[in-house]
Amino acid sequence: MASSNFYLLSVLLIMIASGARATDPTPLQDFCVADKDSPVRVNGLPCKDVKDVKVDDFFLAADLDKPRDTTMRKVKSNVTLINVMKLAGLNTLGISMARIDYAPQGQNPPHTHPRATEILTVLEGSLYVGFVTSNPDNKFFRKLLNKGDVFVFPQGLIHFQFNPSHDKPAVAIAALSSQNPGAITISNAVFGSKPPIADDVLAKAFQVDKKVVDWLQAQFWEDNHN
Repeated sequence: MASSNFYLLSVLLIMIASGARATDPTPLQDFCVADKDSPVRVNGLPCKDVKDVKVDDFFLAADLDKPRDTTMRKVKSNVTLINVMKLAGLNTLGISMARIDYAPQGQNPPHTHPRATEILTVLEGSLYVGFVTSNPDNKFFRKLLNKGDVFVFPQGLIHFQFNPSHDKPAVAIAALSSQNPGAITISNAVFGSKPPIADDVLAKAFQVDKKVVDWLQAQFWEDNHN
């Protein structure tokens, strides 16, 4: 009986440890300011020597109160991401954030964050948002959000935001549960990969003529992040 309980406890501890490794690691010290100039390569960024840490390592004059230009992008949105590459003090803390500006009829197109859950708050305007669950169900959850509303996008799931207004911009702030959440925009990854995915493969996958795939691959697939 004791050996059985020990076995069950061991399995439980392994499961907990595995779950912990699925997200950013928990800090083992007060902070670990990123040393971006270090030649050391680790999963994340190495720590700056504590004696060299300054208050500005935890500060960024990001001007997140100012509107961003959405006119230069085809999708009519602009994502200003604050991650560990811009704010060194975020290293090992498992969090980042973004301001997202949407022109009228602008969208943050379907994408995923492979390393983070996202919680989004609408500051101005309205947003039609949604996400799709994994196979086999591919259930679509969607909602029209108004100013002050909050919505959660689970880690790794395809999601989007769209400004339905024809004459008013929208603004949102997002928090993400990783210092480096990553973003994979579906259209860019599928049709704008370098080198391109064979059109035979995509024609079969999307069940369309290869000419359609060739046309899509010939488009300019831009990034709406800065």
